[in-house]
Amino acid sequence: MTPILMLGAGRMGGAMLAGWRRAGAFALSDLMLCDPTPGEAALAAAEAGARLNPPEAELARARTVVLAVKPQVWAEAAAQYAGWLAADAVIVSIAAGVRASAVAKEFGGRAVARVMPTTAAAINRGTASLYADDPAALARAHALFEPLGAVVDLDDEAQMHAATAVSGSGPAYLYALVEALEGAAIAAGMPAKQAARLARSTMTGAAALLAESGGEPAQLRRQVTSPGGTTEAALEVLLSDRGLAPLLREAVAAAVKRSKALGG
Repeated sequence: MTPILMLGAGRMGGAMLAGWRRAGAFALSDLMLCDPTPGEAALAAAEAGARLNPPEAELARARTVVLAVKPQVWAEAAAQYAGWLAADAVIVSIAAGVRASAVAKEFGGRAVARVMPTTAAAINRGTASLYADDPAALARAHALFEPLGAVVDLDDEAQMHAATAVSGSGPAYLYALVEALEGAAIAAGMPAKQAARLARSTMTGAAALLAESGGEPAQLRRQVTSPGGTTEAALEVLLSDRGLAPLLREAVAAAVKRSKALGG
């Protein structure tokens, strides 16, 4: 499956590079990166042996092509590079909202897998939703993303919109929650420095316990909630008809709508 060509080496591409290096997944000499404004991870990989912006004639060596540009410019990237690629190169696209058939068409009918990853791939704790109707392309996507964390296969490409809304965008929801909790602590009279440390440590610790224990979120929530206590009082607000559940349904629906719009 190597050499691997990455088209776009910004934030998400950089997270993948960092995770691969951390895991020792691929030799840096087997990586080619094309980006006019590469991020820090791409520059570091180039210094360590990856090929940054190689001559276009060398791109025919790539067996796997990771389409990691922003979804708004993926078609331009395809037009620029497709003609240089080998006929049997497999395309692995992380462009949100863009159907596999559209990617395949612009890349000359090559096999395509779609993936929605998260930036925690940089520390090998990422989550990647995978879809491909070609078994070889799906296997290629697994090989790329299993070193970076958890992978979830989707049965239907239509599920990718929900995966994008829940998982691809999900880390931002957690960060927004931490921001809001910090703000609430300050409003309750706590100094900003202590509020930040308490909110961040509490959220990361709870997430780690959820991951390590394997318990259901509802079960862990009940374990923290004493009858008549402070947590129960707070949850009466968060679990009300105007609380977290309807807000998240609305947020995910908005992200799904945008994912569909990006696909055209």
